[in-house]
Amino acid sequence: MALRDFFIALSENRTLNSAAQKYGLKMGAQSVVAGTNIQETIESIKELNQQGISCTIDNLGEFVFEKSEATAAKKQILEVITAIHEHGVDAHISLKPSQLGLDIDRDFCYENLKEIVALADEYDIFVNFDMEDYGRLYPSFELMEELSEQHDNIGTVIQAYFHESVENIEKYKNYRLRIVKGAYKEPANIAYQDKAEIDRKFIQLIEYHLLNGKFTSIATHDHNVIDHVKQLVKINDIPNDKFEFQMLYGFRKDMQLQLAKEGYNFCTYVPFGSDWYGYFMRRLAERPQNLALVTKQVFNKKTNTVIGLAAAAFLAGRLTKRK
Repeated sequence: MALRDFFIALSENRTLNSAAQKYGLKMGAQSVVAGTNIQETIESIKELNQQGISCTIDNLGEFVFEKSEATAAKKQILEVITAIHEHGVDAHISLKPSQLGLDIDRDFCYENLKEIVALADEYDIFVNFDMEDYGRLYPSFELMEELSEQHDNIGTVIQAYFHESVENIEKYKNYRLRIVKGAYKEPANIAYQDKAEIDRKFIQLIEYHLLNGKFTSIATHDHNVIDHVKQLVKINDIPNDKFEFQMLYGFRKDMQLQLAKEGYNFCTYVPFGSDWYGYFMRRLAERPQNLALVTKQVFNKKTNTVIGLAAAAFLAGRLTKRK
């Protein structure tokens, strides 16, 4: 778990996050981020759509503690929804309630989410509530439930590493759900720590929702999981319109295209904006093998220097704690 802890520590480092925003595409972010603005992102989505791939768009943002920042994020997401509609692209929205004010004021966050969901519903665009750490889990679920009383274009994420994941997937089986392993550092009393245990739970959740749920988004870059799903849907005669595979923009491009060519619904998770650093580090924490998939594209001399300094600080911190 040391490598996973390392990347999580990097994702939470505000100094490095600021440096990444400053250097932006110079650090190689263009390989994992579709664009720094809406126009660039829409063009990237059009290219993916032409290859039979749909998209879910994430307006990147970390450490939102001011209402002005949350309002700006809301405005940006509303503009993305409008752009999806005007350009007629095959895409939907993924958002984090914390970016829209969850950590500031719950009612303020609700009003921001309500405005976003209402516009998306008007244009028949789906909105996925991304999940974060455990402290935000149930407040996010509650917001989704409250908004779903008026709108049916909402879904969320179930994180396999939480002990309560089975209970939650059963509760929300009538929602469109994305199944993931989980990418935040959580204590053993609320989350599994063993990789093999998390992997087993991940498969269990996928199987449950495919057999019992509304629609399943399977977020994985692991060909073994993908092969397992292919066999499961074949044996149980589950139609392709009941599920999709999801991967991150810039990861395993050949496999993304191959799955689309095979006739499976495929969706690429498309982040955009300058605040890409925390997002990317959590993806490496979630599955360190992802590092090998993008190393040549992302890591250059400047990037390696920044991460090398962070690694030294991280290790120094661990050594200090042991004294």
